[in-house]
Amino acid sequence: MRYKNWCPVVAALVSIIVGSAPARAQSTLPSPAPAPRVNVVPPSKTDDDATTLAEKLQNPIGELNSVPFQNNINFNVGPNKGTQDILNIQPVVPIHLSDDWNMITRTILPVVWNPSMQPGSSVPVGLAPTVFSAFFSPRRPVNGWVWGFGPVVQLPTITSKTLGSNVWGAGPTFVVVRIATPWVYGALVNNIFSFGGTSGPGGTDYNSFTLNPFVNYNFPGGWFIGTSPSITADWTTGGEKWTLPVGAQFGRLIKVGGKLPVNLVLGAYYNALRPHNGGTWQLRSQIALVF
Repeated sequence: MRYKNWCPVVAALVSIIVGSAPARAQSTLPSPAPAPRVNVVPPSKTDDDATTLAEKLQNPIGELNSVPFQNNINFNVGPNKGTQDILNIQPVVPIHLSDDWNMITRTILPVVWNPSMQPGSSVPVGLAPTVFSAFFSPRRPVNGWVWGFGPVVQLPTITSKTLGSNVWGAGPTFVVVRIATPWVYGALVNNIFSFGGTSGPGGTDYNSFTLNPFVNYNFPGGWFIGTSPSITADWTTGGEKWTLPVGAQFGRLIKVGGKLPVNLVLGAYYNALRPHNGGTWQLRSQIALVF
């Protein structure tokens, strides 16, 4: 009778022990370690923005307001093999004509520092003729290609007759560009004819040709390397008519104060062909402000 009385008690204890065993076993297992927290930081767009802006600036008919200050130091100029410095102030202003067309205006105002040209006369500092171009260009590229055409005008802004012609001139200009990231390449060409003027040595008439091919390769962070020689020909002069620079340049687009884009360029060119008394070497530097 005693055994029978304890059976229900024993059974109840067994059921409590068995039922609580998994809970105790589970409670003795170590809690799984929490998954490590990974702070996902979105990639910075600064490098991409700088590279994109650099590519747009390398397009002569890009839709950017900019003011480049390009300085060219020419060595071994004139009969005394002196050094000439030409600062080109080159504002670029795009104008939206319609949904399909832009007009890109480019102006080049040269400030010239000349070496001594003795026994001939010379003026050390002054303004040379200003060249103004207006390119009509479609707003939408086709397979990366974009082109522009229009007039180019030469204005007699000289401060001395030794710095250029005092006669107006004009002609056609054309540019073609392809943007195939990371490459930007193309060419700009024009020919300017004077409206009259006098001929012969020391004359004021002119017939000048300019071809500016350019090739740039862009790296991350706004860095780039390339070449942009200004090949010119003076059809009215005797002897060698061509100036043919060969060289390269590199640069970087930065943001001053994190906001104002500034394009910096440094390059060197050797004139494989040059007219009489033309410079042999050119050191080029440029600062372009972008708005």
